Amino acid sequence: MSDLSIALLNFNGKAHLQKYLPSVVQFSGEHKIIVIDNGSTDDSVEFLKSTYPQVELIQFDENHGFCGGYNRAMQMLNSEYVVLLNTDVEVTNNWVEPVLDYLKDNPEVKAAQPKILDAKKKTHFEYAGGSGGYLDSFGYPFCRGRIFETIEEDLGQYNNPVKVGWASGSCLFIERETYNQLGGLDERFFAHMEEIDLCWRIWNAGYEVAAIPDSKVFHLGGGTLHKSSPKKTYLNFRNGLSLLLKNEIGIKLFWKLPFRLLLDWAAVFKFSIQSGPKHGIAILKAHVGFFKEFFASCRMRTNSSNKNRPRMNGLLVVNYFILGKRKFSSLNEKVNQVN
Repeated sequence: MSDLSIALLNFNGKAHLQKYLPSVVQFSGEHKIIVIDNGSTDDSVEFLKSTYPQVELIQFDENHGFCGGYNRAMQMLNSEYVVLLNTDVEVTNNWVEPVLDYLKDNPEVKAAQPKILDAKKKTHFEYAGGSGGYLDSFGYPFCRGRIFETIEEDLGQYNNPVKVGWASGSCLFIERETYNQLGGLDERFFAHMEEIDLCWRIWNAGYEVAAIPDSKVFHLGGGTLHKSSPKKTYLNFRNGLSLLLKNEIGIKLFWKLPFRLLLDWAAVFKFSIQSGPKHGIAILKAHVGFFKEFFASCRMRTNSSNKNRPRMNGLLVVNYFILGKRKFSSLNEKVNQVN
């Protein structure tokens, strides 16, 4: 059994493969690189076969989505660890070994990410990954290096390896057996927060997640849905509620879930004013979608919650919008960090 496979999920992504796959081939050493094609209708498969014959190819006849494509492929791989790597990620020299070595040296850690910077502005952290992710008490996500729309410049301030609440799905190192045992990514999520849900389940199973900034990659981001899309708003709000329902300690849900719903109602007005009425309507539709799947999410609830899971004690929106705490470093006293 090989120790690591690098798995890229592709759907009509020839342009991304042309631009970013060369760095993966150049800097990944002898590790196996696999492209999982999700029923592409462009000529990306032909491009791979003619240009990168050394890259293995798994082909599906139809598009199973991000979660479904990886779930099916993970059943077919045989390496101990797998990197779920987006096709719009540029990797750098020595990007694999710091994370892989950390996982091997810390068997309680089952998933990890590198430091993820913005491919469009390489001096700054990337929105959806940063240097490791956390949740506040009500399930709102943020990163070391990004809180809401405030994205920090990388000045080495978050270069220490730490345990985190979640690791980004754009470059997620994970133990394959744990992934499969926990059922992989929840295909109902479609996109957005599916990796946060998986990482929370890893913590609930008694394991840990980490960020290893000695490794560095650059992520383009926004390839699935642009932030201006009402569908993105819909998925973020629906999946955020499902995330909380599936994983939070049962007794806490009696007050956290209703309060989170009230906060979402407040967001309806904010989003309608700032982004247009379509986004406010998308939040209302997200609530409808959440309640349609309410009992399905209840059936998928985990049985335990790891009290050591790194998280923020308090409400992120209060700290950000009222108290003016716009950087992760200003939240240090409120974040339960595990070394």
